[in-house]
Amino acid sequence: MEPIVDHIELTVRDLDRAEAFYDRLLPLLGFDLRRKSRAALEGHDKRVVNYEHARLGFTLTSPRAAFAGESVQRRRPGSLHHLAFRAASRAEVDRLHVELARIGAAIVEPPREFPEYAPPGYYAIYFKDPDGLKYEIVHAGYHQP
Repeated sequence: MEPIVDHIELTVRDLDRAEAFYDRLLPLLGFDLRRKSRAALEGHDKRVVNYEHARLGFTLTSPRAAFAGESVQRRRPGSLHHLAFRAASRAEVDRLHVELARIGAAIVEPPREFPEYAPPGYYAIYFKDPDGLKYEIVHAGYHQP
């Protein structure tokens, strides 16, 4: 088996606000908004916005009503610490930095090498969405074939 992720489903506090942000973010990562869909699963107290790509499904989910007021804590057991997307080059990381700032992403760390995280050549940017979910876009030489 290859370690390939098929889809990701993230719970956000405000689905409408998150959808507006991800409608700007995901096309930067190769998603086509014409492949976006919405659904309501009333029996599960759940609404979803689904973005499809040939290589990855990305779904936003509303919280259960009982948890709607809670905030993200990425260091809580069971939580997603961050999600990293691979860039083809340092130039792509730099280009996406400009685009991320343009769409209002909260830049946590601008593009630079992070030798404290990986071997030399690990070049990345870190940012957060409106809920505080943390993302990374990385180019690392050891990912090359």
